[in-house]
Amino acid sequence: MRISVGCDHRGIAVKKQIIEWLNQMGQEPIDEGTHSEECVDYPDIAAVIGHKVADGSVDRGILVCSTGIGMAIAANKIPGIRAATCNNEVAAEMSRRHNDLNVLCVAADLIGHRNIQRVLEIWLSTDFDGGRHARRLDKIAALEQDAAET
Repeated sequence: MRISVGCDHRGIAVKKQIIEWLNQMGQEPIDEGTHSEECVDYPDIAAVIGHKVADGSVDRGILVCSTGIGMAIAANKIPGIRAATCNNEVAAEMSRRHNDLNVLCVAADLIGHRNIQRVLEIWLSTDFDGGRHARRLDKIAALEQDAAET
């Protein structure tokens, strides 16, 4: 699976670790930056990854910032993106099963590396349940379409 990975200046160490784990899992991570601890604006990174996921250039995206919240907000502004901050195993599983989450956001400053690794493993290995959940995602897509038309 091709996975774009990006972070702001607070998430560099976690991003590097995620890329290492993805490689170990046989995935194809693409490092979208940032590459230094110089202050950057997280919406810029979220936009790069969100657009790549939305246009199908990559299969999924992973974003890292201090809390994961800002990245999720920014990424969700791009039509077709379903991003959420998942800081535990249950959230990671349910985000895939019920929401077909295509952009995982994680907190660099709130949970430890071992928890992030477990969240990542679950998020990558959990399939979308479909069924009634697909109907709900269609409704979300309709909301995006309505917003685009106004």
